[in-house]
Amino acid sequence: MPTMDALEEVARDWLDHLRVERGASPHTVSNYRHDVERYVADLHAQGTTDLAGVGEDQVLAHVAGLRSGALTGHPLAASSVARACAAIRGLHRFALREGVAPTDPAARLSAPKAPERLPKALSITQVGQLLDAAHLGDSAVELRDAALLELLYATGARITEAVSLALDDLDLDEDLPVVRLFGKGRKERLVPVGRPAREAVAAYLVRARPQLAARGRGTPTLFLNTRGRPLSRQSAWEALQRVARLAGLEAHVSPHTLRHSFATHMLEGGASIRDVQELLGHASVQTTQIYTKLSALTLREVYRTSHPRALGRGTDEVGER
Repeated sequence: MPTMDALEEVARDWLDHLRVERGASPHTVSNYRHDVERYVADLHAQGTTDLAGVGEDQVLAHVAGLRSGALTGHPLAASSVARACAAIRGLHRFALREGVAPTDPAARLSAPKAPERLPKALSITQVGQLLDAAHLGDSAVELRDAALLELLYATGARITEAVSLALDDLDLDEDLPVVRLFGKGRKERLVPVGRPAREAVAAYLVRARPQLAARGRGTPTLFLNTRGRPLSRQSAWEALQRVARLAGLEAHVSPHTLRHSFATHMLEGGASIRDVQELLGHASVQTTQIYTKLSALTLREVYRTSHPRALGRGTDEVGER
């Protein structure tokens, strides 16, 4: 096995720090590993094998190469460059703190601001169509998929949180049933579960899960695949696509679409932004505020189509004087 140089060692130690001490998710660590490995390869190409010798000009040149496409063959999206900048800043801060480097050449590195994208949400009618379609079948897999989709919309859970649920994370016997979700950084939160989702999960537990579990070796995970093993994110996505086709929904529907729909419908129904922040497991209310903008767009469209003078029409055109 090749011996690592000082640059590769500090990159490895930083990634281990993220995973073990900071509790970063495997997905986050994987993304940062990709960014840091590309950064290390670029420094190696310049003959640099130690972070102690890296200057601010090298950091800026690397980011410029990501933006222009000189390092990747095509310009990266602003969001990808921003993530790479975060990885580079984190690596250099770690090296400075650990005494591996005397300075932090990435201290003044600023990431490009990614264009703000409003999340896509289904209408309440579309969600109803989707969930009605989920209940059309009665096989073990169809009962599982119905329970999964009902739970995703009922709780606003991320797909990773949903497929990671264990049986002990359910408390469906109380007057207000709840589910325990573990978000980013393993932060725990309790989210109420409505009656349709509770009934769908109960049907799955009684009529489907034992059948699926009999094919495996025993696992406490709630949602199982046909081999009795924990359901993967990819399989959950495929289940949603199957049901969306049955429902005749042409719009792209993903598990995150249900999370967006949950948040949007809660706000439109009168929930406060702080309540929705807590239910979604957002660390900052600023992350949740994007849904208020989505609701505002909906309200503006309603205004445009409903108010007699929204488009400059006279009130006499709608029968008033």
